[in-house]
Amino acid sequence: MKDYLCSMQRKTFFASDFHLGVDARCRSRDREKQLVRWLQQCAPEAEAIYLVGDLFEFWFEYRHVVPKGFTRVLGTLAELRDGGLPIYAFTGNHDLWMFGYFEAELGIPVYRTPIEREIGGKKFFIGHGDGLGPNDMGYKRMKKVFTHPFSQWLYRWLHPDLGIPLANYSSNKSRMATPLEERGWLGDDKEWLLQYAERKLARGTEADYFIFGHRHLPIDWLLSNQSSRYINLGEWMYANSYAVFDGTDVTINFFEHSGSVIRNY
Repeated sequence: MKDYLCSMQRKTFFASDFHLGVDARCRSRDREKQLVRWLQQCAPEAEAIYLVGDLFEFWFEYRHVVPKGFTRVLGTLAELRDGGLPIYAFTGNHDLWMFGYFEAELGIPVYRTPIEREIGGKKFFIGHGDGLGPNDMGYKRMKKVFTHPFSQWLYRWLHPDLGIPLANYSSNKSRMATPLEERGWLGDDKEWLLQYAERKLARGTEADYFIFGHRHLPIDWLLSNQSSRYINLGEWMYANSYAVFDGTDVTINFFEHSGSVIRNY
């Protein structure tokens, strides 16, 4: 494959919430093939690619075992990294049990908390979004349990043939438990990630763009300072949405699908 270090690198791509491993508008394997096509299409003009959480519906790394499947996307990521293309990954609430496989096997750094990064002279605040903002206290408590080393050690003693199906079942139940009224736009005063971005600005964080996933809605919202924007990447279970920074501005696009973006300008 072409050496991407030698190509003209201009754009930065962001996407999240692929949830590979669960069927939605199309089968998980077909969605994985879409993701591979998207990666291959972006790569020739990419400066970097950010996968901002929930790449998988569930992921747990045992000492010598990782979940079965996903060979197409993992192979593509490895090939792009071997060609020199920077790729960065974030854990989400569905795949937070990443312990070093991506770093060791793919050369892809994994972030567990939001990061601040300057790209093309613009300041970005990037994170999956789970556990941020003023709400969802139940999940915040649960996340502390799930990320505790003792909980991880205890779960590792479950055989993968039991542990992985059990986690997938729990994940699907959790998704179905989300009330229908919370799956759509709640209004700028109730969207917790938007409010989180506003609070970060009020406390002195300097960012031109707050990039999040998790919410499963493509959102491009001009914040109260009239210069910073909250970008939610949407998801790939139904919308196939992603964001691209071309060196000047961030736009939300859709891959092999049509969709709409919630915006206030």
